[in-house]
Amino acid sequence: MSTPSTVKPIPEGMHTVTPHLCCAGGEAALEFYKKAFGAVVKSCLCGPDGKVMNAQFTIGDSALMLHDECPQWGALGPKALGGTAVTIHLYVTDADAVAATAVAAGATVKLPVQDMFWGDRYGLVIDPFGHQWSIATHVQDLTHEQILEASKAACAGGEE
Repeated sequence: MSTPSTVKPIPEGMHTVTPHLCCAGGEAALEFYKKAFGAVVKSCLCGPDGKVMNAQFTIGDSALMLHDECPQWGALGPKALGGTAVTIHLYVTDADAVAATAVAAGATVKLPVQDMFWGDRYGLVIDPFGHQWSIATHVQDLTHEQILEASKAACAGGEE
């Protein structure tokens, strides 16, 4: 019979789902995330070649991980793959300010921050490493029915 483990299966500060970003230029990516989103680097392990093997950082109350591209292992970032199918969503107090800070740090605007039919002020940026980030501030509580009605108008090209 085995002895019960006292090790937590999910480490302190982590959640069940954790984005793990692959970037060409891991250290530069960490610097960008610090400037753009106020990231705090918790740990960073670099290999003998100086590339990031694994870094853990937080943005707000959420943990993320990051590593450098490693083509020989099939680990390629969005730019090497020709884009990304994933959007990392940030809820923040001021979407306009965070988007502006991200752009000042080197991100490009894909969708300017604007009021959306579901009650968020929302926009999209692409970071210098090819990752897409949605940035939102919840500004209006709506019922499911209100959102459905507003979506019909928005999808028809009408006003909210």
